[in-house]
Amino acid sequence: MPKKRIAVIGGGMSGLTSIKCCLEEGLEPVCFERTDDIGGLWRFQENPEEGRASIYKSVIINTSKEMMCFSDYPIPDHYPNFMHNSQVLEYFRMYAKEFDLLKYIQFKTTVYSVRKRPDFSTSGQWDVVTESDGKKEVNVFDGVMVCTGHHTNAHLPLESFPGIEKFKGQYFHSREYKNPEAFAGRVIIIGIGNSGGDLAVEISHTAKQVFLSTRRGAWILNRVGDHGYPFDVLFSSRLNYFKKKIVSQSLLNTLLENKMNQRFDHEMFGLKPKHRALSQHPTINDDLPNHIISGLVKVKGDVKEFTETAAIFEDGSREDDVDAVIFATGYSFSFPFLDDSVKVVKNKISLYKKVFPPNMEKPTLAIIGLIQPLGDIMPISELQGRWATQVFKGLKTLPSQSEIMAEISKAQEEIEKRYVESQCHTIQGDYVDTMEELADLVGVGPNLLSLAFTDPKMALQLLLGPCTPIHYRLQGPGKWDGARKAILTTEDRIRKPMMTRVVERNNCMTSTVTMFKVMLAVAFFAIIIAYFQLSHCHCPCFHWEASSKYLQNLKKLKNSQSHCTEILLFFFFP
Repeated sequence: MPKKRIAVIGGGMSGLTSIKCCLEEGLEPVCFERTDDIGGLWRFQENPEEGRASIYKSVIINTSKEMMCFSDYPIPDHYPNFMHNSQVLEYFRMYAKEFDLLKYIQFKTTVYSVRKRPDFSTSGQWDVVTESDGKKEVNVFDGVMVCTGHHTNAHLPLESFPGIEKFKGQYFHSREYKNPEAFAGRVIIIGIGNSGGDLAVEISHTAKQVFLSTRRGAWILNRVGDHGYPFDVLFSSRLNYFKKKIVSQSLLNTLLENKMNQRFDHEMFGLKPKHRALSQHPTINDDLPNHIISGLVKVKGDVKEFTETAAIFEDGSREDDVDAVIFATGYSFSFPFLDDSVKVVKNKISLYKKVFPPNMEKPTLAIIGLIQPLGDIMPISELQGRWATQVFKGLKTLPSQSEIMAEISKAQEEIEKRYVESQCHTIQGDYVDTMEELADLVGVGPNLLSLAFTDPKMALQLLLGPCTPIHYRLQGPGKWDGARKAILTTEDRIRKPMMTRVVERNNCMTSTVTMFKVMLAVAFFAIIIAYFQLSHCHCPCFHWEASSKYLQNLKKLKNSQSHCTEILLFFFFP
């Protein structure tokens, strides 16, 4: 029986891992990439290309290497925890070379249309029209994986800024920004997302004054967490995932807000938003508070209108002699090459588990990487690809259409309930929650209860340590023999790039840490047993009693300086 042919659209991060997922399932991938190279968003170019994501020269990724790596290919231990965009691209090149992916990519090839074949209801096949060197070609595929991302089309709402057409200075979307050298005067950055914060900090080094305009304010996270560990390593643990099930959203918000306000008072800095911490995608920026407190960046409210040389804000204040305005107002996404199978309305799209369009006779179209997680997207794209290829091959099936639609409606309602209304919040998802959900669909979620008795050291690391992508290569389909070692050496890879000077170790501290690990092992078994008792008990009193005892036991460990303790206490004792 011939292999099923799968069209992979896009040669960025999601496209590369989708090719590999196809190969793992014995499918035949053909990837179409409109440019002459891989990398997508992470390949910096001085001049932005039409239809392609674009970044500025100084971009450093917001997620650490242990949380963003592909599940069976750890990032080299000497690479920094937060990598420059050039290093991210280099990692993608190493990944492509390691698994021999480039030979499946047709470069300089644009996909014009993807349409169902006349017999789609029985065959599930697609006609894919492509163009290369001025020649169009039609090929038939058994499945399609769309990997075009969601940072391609700049969202530039000029209609919301009266008078901008009269403004004599320059104004443009942050997508066009590359470096700060051209900015020496007074600059306004509109938008306080990750790009807006980065540009405000960077341009303040050359500009006379930078104003950061925000409509709602923002909560600011920093890359460097407690004791110097990457914040996402502390934040994204399976233990925190379990804790969320017994703690209210309101309490989680309060604890996280207190944690961020310990670094600096968001109200005093003019940044405190009207929304709660988990109701908007947070801004990650280590330098912004320093630039605000030194006066290099001044936080302002929303712009009411522009004049030829000035900006008037909603609070009535005015800034004159403005030379440039940069709109860091996000992006919109669309799929112009698809037929009516996928509709995008105001950045909203209906997808089952954020992957499969509903109401299709055959599930042979998958959208990969269309999610905005609090965490890294790369391992999510990989798990989406692993699931989609299993479905294409017939190893997994989707539920009925009624169940699919009910699930989509439920997911959309949860987003609308939790997040402030914005086109930036239509594809949100929590990292660990999404990974665990996809892992369950793929059949690769680690069995903690079983491991607690067969491999307690590993079970403890899976519970208390960061929930890295490698966890999902430990068991099940696609198991990787190197997974156990890679998981247990996570901390070594975190520490390695920073240990560039020999420092004497404190033997007393080493003994204390060893003793503490024994204490954690005991606590771990208690937590495992309590969790599975809780999951099978529906008595509210029991839940409260067990939760109270759980919190009391955690509090006894509060004074330790261990990395694991910080994970235990991250939410409960900010």
